[in-house]
Amino acid sequence: MSEQPPLVLIVEDEPDLADLYAAWLGDEYRVRTAYGGHEALETVDELDDDVDAILLDRRMPGLSGDEVLTAVRERGIDCRVAMVTAVEPDFDILEMGFDDYLVKPVASETLKETVEGLLRRGTYDSGVQNLFSLTSKKAMLEAEKSASELADNEEYQKLTARIEELREEVDRSLEAVTETDDFEGLFREFDTKE
Repeated sequence: MSEQPPLVLIVEDEPDLADLYAAWLGDEYRVRTAYGGHEALETVDELDDDVDAILLDRRMPGLSGDEVLTAVRERGIDCRVAMVTAVEPDFDILEMGFDDYLVKPVASETLKETVEGLLRRGTYDSGVQNLFSLTSKKAMLEAEKSASELADNEEYQKLTARIEELREEVDRSLEAVTETDDFEGLFREFDTKE
């Protein structure tokens, strides 16, 4: 029995746009769409931890993407989330629990690459996932804010310091693995299993 493809939930209050994203991704993934925040949470509850990635519009009537993201995290759902929105990022994104941030309009290839990246990140441990998320936020802010705005923002400075700490932790973990593991033996073992 073959394993099912990953499930991507697209949350977008513009049905035509949600359906377009679904068409772009439908050949490679199982895709569900929700045309608003309340429908998104109903779908998440219905799928019961089967969601692998969520593409989430930030500005929606009724229940915003920010509120949906908070509810998803409070439910303990272990999936990667990308905000796909027309809202330009500001320093408020530093406190949000998403993994990536795309500003509309988004091209097909960019959307596919983002989903691939989200799913790949889902296989990493939480420290590496956190590093990717924070690095994504830092890059988005650096693309949108001036050097003086960044230099004057305390949260941005804390973000930069936290990223450096996480990088050092990841580097130490990798060094520990390379010192204790026999990679050649590991690869030989894989070769003999094929």
